[in-house]
Amino acid sequence: MTHTPQELGAWLRLSLTPGVGPESARRLLAAFGEPQAIFAQTETALSQVVSAHQALALGSEPDGCAALTQETLDWLQAHAPLGCCVLTLGDSDYPAPLLDIPDPPLMLYAMGQTAHLATLQAEQALAIVGSRNPTPQGADNAREFARSLAANGLTIVSGLALGVDGAAHEGALLGHAGQGLATIAIVGTGLDRVYPRQHRDLAHRIAQNGLILSEYPLGTPPLAPNFPRRNRLISGLSQATLVVEAALQSGSLITAKQALEQGRDVMAIPGSIHSTQSKGCHALIKQGAKLVESAQDVLEELRTPAPLAQQTLDLSPDGMTTDPRPESQEDKAEQSLLRALGHDPVSLDALQARCGWPTAQLQAQLLELELMGQVGRLPGGLFQRIGSA
Repeated sequence: MTHTPQELGAWLRLSLTPGVGPESARRLLAAFGEPQAIFAQTETALSQVVSAHQALALGSEPDGCAALTQETLDWLQAHAPLGCCVLTLGDSDYPAPLLDIPDPPLMLYAMGQTAHLATLQAEQALAIVGSRNPTPQGADNAREFARSLAANGLTIVSGLALGVDGAAHEGALLGHAGQGLATIAIVGTGLDRVYPRQHRDLAHRIAQNGLILSEYPLGTPPLAPNFPRRNRLISGLSQATLVVEAALQSGSLITAKQALEQGRDVMAIPGSIHSTQSKGCHALIKQGAKLVESAQDVLEELRTPAPLAQQTLDLSPDGMTTDPRPESQEDKAEQSLLRALGHDPVSLDALQARCGWPTAQLQAQLLELELMGQVGRLPGGLFQRIGSA
């Protein structure tokens, strides 16, 4: 929606007034209507709705507000081809799912396919979150689940962070069927910067086939308190939240907690009992989160038709795929080593004890599987099988 400079300036002034938080701002909007009407009230009238201290603060424009208003107007004009816009709580195309959460943001900055905002429904979206330092298996799971679910028409919502978030966005872009939004990135900075910088290209591709959203004004740097707070928007836009990998102190558990508080479902992928990155998922499952092993499990939990169910990630018991072609000796050696690896991280010595191969042969075969993307090398000299190969 297009706002006049006066309207935009009034919304920014309301959001930036010291001591006036989102809850107080919503009370003022409910009492007086648009921000411009709020600032036309007397201090006495305002004191009937908020505290005397807040009413006094509303009487003067915050420092830098006029400059930020002009900066925002310039940004909107310069980036119009990228689909940039600013949505306010009173706009008709404000995302409906966020109106159902306890603390929707007063303003949303959007970049990308913004025409879809007015029709976005939580039932169309799934949040995928997890560790910033996932295991190779965790990153692969995030990517493949997102790819299959996007192919089945779901919009994948995440936070553009390193690790699971980035893998989920990548998978969604790969699986996007060409209709609707592939993925939505909710960021904790102003939209005039990309954080982390490594995801600059990814952010550009998301804007082409999805959306990037932020509640923070232009110029907001990556401040630590902003990221846990933005997580409520990740869960709030989505029908459910899927946690791929998470340590016990992970920010992903904050997102899961917020999802539950918002009445959304929580799902988690189990992992190795020896991996610290799986302990958060296991804790969620113990507390009642739905255990999922495939994208099909997610679709069934969401009661979503799965016309492309053949494309879902299947973590079968032995992890092997059926190949009708006769196996060569080399193929048999690879499969034998993969079976010996299992799905937990394992040291070279332990692996050698399992398969009984000479060290040189074992190292050569591991390197080959690593180059093929079937084995990942972890810190501490450990190896782990990737995916279901």
